[in-house]
Amino acid sequence: MRTTIGYTVESIGYVIGAQGLVSFASQTLFGTEWGWLHKVVDLPSTAYLGVVLAGLALVGGGMKTRKAPERQEAA
Repeated sequence: MRTTIGYTVESIGYVIGAQGLVSFASQTLFGTEWGWLHKVVDLPSTAYLGVVLAGLALVGGGMKTRKAPERQEAA
C-alpha cells in the first residue's frame, strides 16, 4: 500500500510542480497565462515559485514513502 500511495503523491507533485513552473515562466517571460493553474487561482508570478516548491515537496514525500521499508511484525 505504501508503494501505491508514494507513487500517487509523487505523480500529483509532478503535475503541481510543472503547472507552477509553466505559470511562473509564462507570466515572467511572456506576460501571458499558460496552463490551467491560473484558471483556479490568481497569483503573482513569484507565488508560483511557491507552487513549484510545494510540488517538489510532494515528489520528495512520495519518494520517501515509496522507499520506506515494510515493517515486519514479531510473531
